Amino acid sequence: MASTLDAVTELQPPETADDWLGLCEGELPVAEAGEWVVLPRCGATVVFTGTARDHAGDRTGVSLLEYEAYQEQVVPRLEALAAAMRQRWPELGRIVLIHRVGPVPITEAAVVVATSSPHRTAAFEAARYGIDTLKSTVPIWKKEEWDGGSSWGLEAQHITSIADT
Repeated sequence: MASTLDAVTELQPPETADDWLGLCEGELPVAEAGEWVVLPRCGATVVFTGTARDHAGDRTGVSLLEYEAYQEQVVPRLEALAAAMRQRWPELGRIVLIHRVGPVPITEAAVVVATSSPHRTAAFEAARYGIDTLKSTVPIWKKEEWDGGSSWGLEAQHITSIADT
């Protein structure tokens, strides 16, 4: 399947591809992603939205998240992730993998993963694999600002290869 990846720009869904992959500043097109994955042959769509929350572990008073990315590596990692999803679940219709960079206020979306499939099992499993693998393989880092200062995320992971997932 063909894919398209939008750099840090305004995101638009692809006209001919079945994978909408992106990295952007500003609000994510969550509703549009959920509508875009719908296909006539697919009876199931799953949309996962990761939103900024006001705490991390025992730390309360988180007021803002800020994401940075190694942009040159995001493109190949998201493409490899979409390919791995299609290999594991060949029946998938469309895939959305979009992450935000820059400041993300509390309650706003930081990431959206959406899938469609003829049946719910594949759509749910692929979406879960998509977000879990994105977090562990795509070089995007989170900085948290809270009442007492700021630091890089408490739950940071080492970046791994998609082949290891």
